[in-house]
Amino acid sequence: MIEIKRVSSIAELEDIRQLQSENLRQNITDEEAASQGFLTAAYSIDFLKEMHEQAPSIVAMDGDKVAGYALVSTKATRNGHDLLVGLFNSIDECEYKGRLLKDVDYVVVGQLCVGKEYRGQDLVQGLYGHFRDCLQQEFDYLVTDVAQANVRSLKAHKKRGFQVINQLMYGGFGWDIVLWDWNN
Repeated sequence: MIEIKRVSSIAELEDIRQLQSENLRQNITDEEAASQGFLTAAYSIDFLKEMHEQAPSIVAMDGDKVAGYALVSTKATRNGHDLLVGLFNSIDECEYKGRLLKDVDYVVVGQLCVGKEYRGQDLVQGLYGHFRDCLQQEFDYLVTDVAQANVRSLKAHKKRGFQVINQLMYGGFGWDIVLWDWNN
């Protein structure tokens, strides 16, 4: 049985790092990337620990194995990785409901991944539901970006209630900035 909870140990962070590595775009085939999605950012274990100290991430556990995760990234950790710096800067300049997001309390999904053997079990929806349950008292919105080439990921985000609020280019890729309004 899968349990979804907040990260509570360094071992879980190490398992997140391993699952991340297995699903980086450069470590999978073109066919797998197209059909299953992919990750673009590799985070060091030190940065994962820093993120955890600010706000523990969400994990789906199958016994003692990480089946999936959603990394919590707050404004306090925005400068810990080049891709997050760019993402936060882009989000800050977006407008939603007539306000710049830099003036609003939001949290970012620093990355989301489900292990290959656990896909198709609605874990993405479960991870996001727990994310909201844990953080909606502190933040108005959950924001992230999705590579436009990652059709599977964009579909999963829209299913949960995210909407595309802007687009950007970095790293040679087109990205959709998506927002989930927790006040609706």
